[in-house]
Amino acid sequence: MLVNLSLAVKRLGLVSVAVLSLMSGLAQAHGDVVPQSVDTSTLPQLGEKWRDSNPFSTGDAHAEALRIGTSAYNQNCARCHGLEAISGGMSPDLRKVDSDCMGMADEAAKNSCFKEIDEYFLATVRRGRVRDGRVYMPHFEGILSQEAIWSIRTYIETRREE
Repeated sequence: MLVNLSLAVKRLGLVSVAVLSLMSGLAQAHGDVVPQSVDTSTLPQLGEKWRDSNPFSTGDAHAEALRIGTSAYNQNCARCHGLEAISGGMSPDLRKVDSDCMGMADEAAKNSCFKEIDEYFLATVRRGRVRDGRVYMPHFEGILSQEAIWSIRTYIETRREE
């Protein structure tokens, strides 16, 4: 009886280790990154209503948004999307997210295309991406402010491949 009890305890221990290993693998499916807060106090505050397109692409706040976005990207996005937005193949290469727009000769069409990509980008970052119950990208709404998300977009715009 004592031998059977000892064997059962060993098996339970092995099963526990296996379950914990599997669970930690699931928890780290998108790396071991804990979202980092982003100080956007030096940027114009955008209010409650989410913008349709990046308000920091041009204008007086562009340089500051780029500075903040570079840091915010490195802290919150680079683990999956790669340093300098160069993907290692596991996640989308963000340098190419608006490549269809880049070759457009008509400036109005090009700007409209960039606006559509901004909307897609914003929806993806806010809500994340889940397919068949698997989280491919966590949501950042409620974690990153609108100013932080648009600052990250400003950084990504500088990484475009033409």
